[in-house]
Amino acid sequence: MNKILKLKKNYEFKNVLTRGKCYSGNCLNVFIKRNNFNTNYIGIAISVKFAKAVKRNRIKRLISENYRLLEKNLKKGYNIVFLWKRNVDFYNANFYNIKNDMINIFKKAGLLEE
Repeated sequence: MNKILKLKKNYEFKNVLTRGKCYSGNCLNVFIKRNNFNTNYIGIAISVKFAKAVKRNRIKRLISENYRLLEKNLKKGYNIVFLWKRNVDFYNANFYNIKNDMINIFKKAGLLEE
């Protein structure tokens, strides 16, 4: 099982958020920018104002797991940042809503290989 490579530095997030293309779903905003590597890097950001740490970490785990399952079907060489929409209720954050949202967004972006 391969480890998911993550964006960790603030400047990496800023680079994707300012220069990347934005795609919006029901509960996620996704910024995608091409990188010069043959691997995908992801970043997940959820506002502190949205919820306390337990709920934020649960959403991060759900996003990471859904990405892990879809990763083998995605094109390589992109930096991807997932932002949780603040106006979406926490109770809409279940595995299947996030999965459907990600699939629709990746199809819009043209990253999904079937």
